[in-house]
Amino acid sequence: MHYKNDRIIIREFTPEEFPLFSSLFENENVTRYLPYKTSEQYKEMFEKALSDYKEGPFSRWGIFHPENNDFIGMCLARIFLDDPEQIEIGYTLGENYWGKGLGTEVCKALVTYCRSLNTHKNIVAVTDLDNIGSQKVLTKSGFSRTADLIRGEEELAYFVI
Repeated sequence: MHYKNDRIIIREFTPEEFPLFSSLFENENVTRYLPYKTSEQYKEMFEKALSDYKEGPFSRWGIFHPENNDFIGMCLARIFLDDPEQIEIGYTLGENYWGKGLGTEVCKALVTYCRSLNTHKNIVAVTDLDNIGSQKVLTKSGFSRTADLIRGEEELAYFVI
């Protein structure tokens, strides 16, 4: 996965970029709607991303500003844990990049990438029920909300494209 336009670059993380990756999750506003993870779990997540690059085609990637290489956030595409016949996309942006249309650009880039794989699988995304901002981004990106997804004791907004 590599994507570039005049507003974002999506690319593989380098091993040296773990501090950037982990710093994203230190902001309580950013993690408000995400499942709780320890710093060790974030390290494992990052290490898995690096190893996934060799195996492809799914992983987590960094989102960077094309002019100054500022770290904007991360995104992912993976086989959906709740249904292996679907591909899940997701993204997390630093708070200072909210409300600028970047989430929509990232989602559209991920959808284009997933479609290029020719798997003929539906592309899905889930959000916390209260994460209205991400739900609006998904709708703008062409997703439709279907019945909520029940995962254990948690209920999530479920979107399909």
